[in-house]
Amino acid sequence: MYKKKQMVEVEILDLGDKNQCYGKLPDGMSIFVQGPAAIGDTVTAEIFKIKKKFLGSRMRELIKPSPHRIEPVCPYFGLCGGCKWQHMDYTEQLRLKRKQVQDALEHIGGFQSLECEPCIAAPDLFVYRNKMDFSFTDLRYLTTEEIGIEPGEHEKPLDFALGFHAAGCYAKAIDIDHCDISPEEMNIALNTVRDFCLRHKEALPVYSTRSHTGELRNLVVRKGGSTGEFMVNLVTSTHMPNLMKELCEDLKAALGDRLTTFVNNITDRKNTVAIGDHEFVLHGPGFITDRLGDYTYRISANSFFQTNTAQAEKLYFQILESAKLKESDIVYDLYCGTGSISLFASSHCQKVLGVEVVESSVLDARENARRNGVENCTFIKLDLKDIKEIEQEMGTFGHPDVVITDPPRAGMNPKAVQMLLKIAPATIVYVSCNPASLARDGQMLCESGAYRLVHVQPIDMFPQTNHVESVARFERIP
Repeated sequence: MYKKKQMVEVEILDLGDKNQCYGKLPDGMSIFVQGPAAIGDTVTAEIFKIKKKFLGSRMRELIKPSPHRIEPVCPYFGLCGGCKWQHMDYTEQLRLKRKQVQDALEHIGGFQSLECEPCIAAPDLFVYRNKMDFSFTDLRYLTTEEIGIEPGEHEKPLDFALGFHAAGCYAKAIDIDHCDISPEEMNIALNTVRDFCLRHKEALPVYSTRSHTGELRNLVVRKGGSTGEFMVNLVTSTHMPNLMKELCEDLKAALGDRLTTFVNNITDRKNTVAIGDHEFVLHGPGFITDRLGDYTYRISANSFFQTNTAQAEKLYFQILESAKLKESDIVYDLYCGTGSISLFASSHCQKVLGVEVVESSVLDARENARRNGVENCTFIKLDLKDIKEIEQEMGTFGHPDVVITDPPRAGMNPKAVQMLLKIAPATIVYVSCNPASLARDGQMLCESGAYRLVHVQPIDMFPQTNHVESVARFERIP
């Protein structure tokens, strides 16, 4: 009945997986729609996938707008893989973020009787990021308007781009000149580095993921949300001292005193992760600091730190509220990064053991504790998949009463979940940036009958995007 490339009219009824939207055709057939649709829109969609029970399609035209639809601010909206929800008002964004968490817990985790709290709103809807990672590529992503232009007539070179990847396109990047969720310093640094690299294009070729040759890989910029300190980190394949010194002077000229440190990370890895194996400091101390609550944190180029400083404070107070710490409690902080959660909890409990696999983060965490005069936090480098090692540490440090775990987007390794079940703390506070991972890991914790999920609080760390953070409290069943 249906054919590929066929156009159909559909009303958007709900969210689907992987940032798709969902609707039903008049005959009851389910259809998933890719593209910037909003719930309540009526759109024309082009079918590209035909299955027995559903169709896959791409949005081609907006016929009737949703009451929640607004005009996006960013000129790259619809191309960039980042702020995919700029076309929806903020009230709708918050509703859908809570719904994502609720749906994942019900449909993936099997939690049927739990209601999520309303999503905690962010104070700043733009200019809230304290870190940005821009990618270099030798394949510039072309807009629809540019595709028909002759190669020699393009305003920008085709073999150079510095910006963000288009949605689902990791080989190419959109060459952008600003980002609306970034502070001014980040956009100045972006354009200064681009101009410098284009002037020195022969000496600084873009790294190619196909031939594994070239120099320019990533530009990572960080700004202390509370301190204003600003870092530029250029990730390259090798260190070229003279060129880096020249670039440093350009950055100082463009940013003045706002540039507090400039580092050059180098790596010969074949993947495109923006982390260096060696670091050269060209200006300043090689790190920045930021504040959350009463604590000041040292942040190195490769260390993890929450990317929205203002909302991170709300998140951490929510973690404390969920943990319900007592002065006698021993706390384990897993995936502790630079120790930010550990320090936040330190004044509410007996002591904290922070566990992290990235060595530079462990060093930063120890330095953060020293800088803040916190003496009841210990930080160790350890892979959480190694149950024997954590048991040895537990024998020395003491059995945890509360475990706070803040894993990466993929969630906890199953072996790490089994480790939690084995050491069996009374309370587990799971901090999640991915509802599906929370639901999956939560199901593993609860299916044995050892734990129950009692509370989930979503919080919006990333306005204009489909991402949502959440804090869940699991209690051991007596």
